[in-house]
Amino acid sequence: MNAAAPAATPTAARLPGLTLLAACFGFMVVQLDVTIVNLALPTLAADLASELPDLQWVMDAYTLMFAALLLSAGALSDRIGARRSFRLGLGGFLLASIACGLAAGAAPLIAARSAQGLFAALMVPSSLALLNHAFADDPPKRARALAVWTASGAVAATLGSVAGGALLQSLGWRSIFLVNIPVCAIGLALAWRIAETPRRPERHIDAAGQLLAIAALAGLIAAIIELPRLGIGHPLVLAAAAVAVTGAAAFLAVEARARQPMVPLALFALPNVSIALLSAIAVAVAYYALLFAMSLYLQQRAGYTAFQAGLAYLPLAAAFIAANLLSGRLLARRGFRVALLLGLALCAAGFAWLSRLAPGDHYAWILPAFVAIPAGMGLAMPATTTLVLASVERSLSGTAAAVLNASRQSGAALGVAVCGLLMAGEGGIGSGLRSVCLIAVAVLAGSALLAWARIRDGGPAAAAKP
Repeated sequence: MNAAAPAATPTAARLPGLTLLAACFGFMVVQLDVTIVNLALPTLAADLASELPDLQWVMDAYTLMFAALLLSAGALSDRIGARRSFRLGLGGFLLASIACGLAAGAAPLIAARSAQGLFAALMVPSSLALLNHAFADDPPKRARALAVWTASGAVAATLGSVAGGALLQSLGWRSIFLVNIPVCAIGLALAWRIAETPRRPERHIDAAGQLLAIAALAGLIAAIIELPRLGIGHPLVLAAAAVAVTGAAAFLAVEARARQPMVPLALFALPNVSIALLSAIAVAVAYYALLFAMSLYLQQRAGYTAFQAGLAYLPLAAAFIAANLLSGRLLARRGFRVALLLGLALCAAGFAWLSRLAPGDHYAWILPAFVAIPAGMGLAMPATTTLVLASVERSLSGTAAAVLNASRQSGAALGVAVCGLLMAGEGGIGSGLRSVCLIAVAVLAGSALLAWARIRDGGPAAAAKP
């Protein structure tokens, strides 16, 4: 009589909850560092004797690498396996966070933040691939898992504002990076037990396009950030601008001829896609410029402590989550055109209100803007995602989603760079904040006008299209 066969080893398909938990820990640490570092800007300025451009680089080094590498991270995940890519990203992020916490000055901190952005880019697409693999046989559960994954990022951003303020006030700025260690360690422990996804060694990585994308974006951001410090005629500013222009031109030429382009240029010929990308960039530029400006305004002009500033940001997270939850119903009933226009209008109205903020005004004056702006984002972001995915062939949905997310992150980096340029003027923080708000109104209103004029197919059926 034959011995009974040993029990099968559990796989991700049998332990989907474990995969979801691991993916959530990865996404949480990525989102946590955006909010928490914003709060630390005044403390970093004091402790590291940093100038305004240095603070911009602390923010944009992370966002820039994250944005540029998102375009190739999905292909790498397919090529080497999503679990391996996820563990590489999470482990690298842990080490980069330690380097941030031990940084002795602005330059090593900026370098470590760049490494964080690189490893964050590896985590996001691989975590989605792991979820898609784990819940492949149950689409309804997969949809719920993706909703939980998205919500985990919003929860992390909320916790980042409160816990970050408390850590800054009690333990100093280094603690906001070192707190990533246990989060990453738990995520790694979970990821060690989940199954690998099928590998696709034939998946091509567009190395030339990737390097040119980094050069173009880095050159643009560097020229804007360093302009106030060095002056418009400085050789480094002119060189950065030249790198941005030539890098962008070369990127377009390479992508037009590539066998498997990182960014298929045909996407931009689709009106709905181009409008969605422009709208996503506009919202990101405005919102991240606001976070950068308000972190400095609340703590350096209004006299808030780091913890009080963190509490002040709570309505931003709450309004975003609430609007995000309501966006599904609006999209189903009225379509993406109405949802996008309403979202852009709410954002613009919030910035218009905040532009009238005067010295000595209480938080009650700021609160309506801190509700309207994230509520508008919560409606606009799902609308742009739906608009893009409803406008491309299924075979291009992954690439289109990567381009959309990279556009959002590029807008975030651009928003911080432009904000610093405006705040470096003679009027200081107060005048710079007002300029940020007025420019945000113009950018958002322009995007809304384009969306109103160009988007035609916006009914509920179109919004529901896969």
